[in-house]
Amino acid sequence: MNALRCNVADLLHHPAARRPVHLETDSAELGEVGGSRLAEAPLVLDVVLERVPDGVVVHGTVHGVFTAQCSRCLRPLTRTFDTAVRELFEPDPLDGQTYPLEGEEIDLELPVRDTVLLDLPIAPLCREDCAGICPVCGSDRNDKPCDCDDTPPDPRWDALRELHLDD
Repeated sequence: MNALRCNVADLLHHPAARRPVHLETDSAELGEVGGSRLAEAPLVLDVVLERVPDGVVVHGTVHGVFTAQCSRCLRPLTRTFDTAVRELFEPDPLDGQTYPLEGEEIDLELPVRDTVLLDLPIAPLCREDCAGICPVCGSDRNDKPCDCDDTPPDPRWDALRELHLDD
């Protein structure tokens, strides 16, 4: 994903230098992120690259669109997201904490992927009050409420349910 590589030579030679960057790339290149898929819409990065003593800090926002299935009713859904990103790139990165400064370039693909992955919902909902699917009859309770009793039985009575008395 070369669209997310940035040359930072100008920053490395000038302490405390800053540069705003606007990048757009095809979000489909990131593929599936968690249980969601980034929609075929541009992934937009509005960030500032800043020279610090340890390397280069990238901070700003990532804008995009994701598609998923509602975790309650399984309907497809599409949502936008705006995610804050703040990462350090340094010549000798700390494993899992910072990202590599490769010569005079930084590659934003991995930090963008990591940031988006952490920001997308684990159990997305089509709407906050989604009633979901009835566990008894399988109907979508958003379309038509059913009369099924889906209250779980009290497990303390399980032993008595197994008891069969002869009269």
